[in-house]
Amino acid sequence: MPSPQDIQVDKQTDAYLHITSNETVNGTQFHYFPIVPGVPVIADMSSDILSRPLNISKFAVIYAGAQKNLGPAGVTIVILHEEMLQQQRASLPAILDYHTYVKHNSLYNTPPVYIIYLVNLVLKWIKRNGGLDFIEKRNVEKARLIYETIDQSYGFYQGMARPASRSLMNITFKMKNNELEKRFIQEANEQRMLGLEGYRSFGHIRASVYNALPYEACKALTEFMKEFQRHYC
Repeated sequence: MPSPQDIQVDKQTDAYLHITSNETVNGTQFHYFPIVPGVPVIADMSSDILSRPLNISKFAVIYAGAQKNLGPAGVTIVILHEEMLQQQRASLPAILDYHTYVKHNSLYNTPPVYIIYLVNLVLKWIKRNGGLDFIEKRNVEKARLIYETIDQSYGFYQGMARPASRSLMNITFKMKNNELEKRFIQEANEQRMLGLEGYRSFGHIRASVYNALPYEACKALTEFMKEFQRHYC
């Protein structure tokens, strides 16, 4: 990820700065956010919202699909600073206008009520278990297990993201050739460790460790990785 000071924004000409807080394909994440006085920051936080505490007041708009950490696909969360409502174009269709949802309390059309109910259960689960401080600590511990296995493999596994940009949600790594990676994925599948294929345009291996994934699953993956290395190194 670029460091905040590397992002050049001109408040005289730039209407806003848009960022994606966690990039799922390459496995990178903003750990410090670029905040520019006078320039609204708009963030897509679909893949790491509620994975860690955030200072919401620094953002003009946050939007996020629920399908990573909040619940099933089909609902979107928007946190919107009221000042941004005054900057919207009057020509927007009603369905694309945030005024519509504010005016109708997010009930302009029939909402996906069952999914909203499940999101509510997830929020209660987070609160019951100690809130976002607990969730962040848990996610750090989960990711550390896997990153330490990568870093201590003497190059057998090679992390794809620079250490300072590593994501807590999506851990990407590769091995010395495609055949070995295919064998890794096949044997992982046989152990019921599914979905480790990297993004289709990126390849390699990706472990997504969202809030719902328990610590024990990450521990099982690291044990498999170590055994696989001993067998094929």
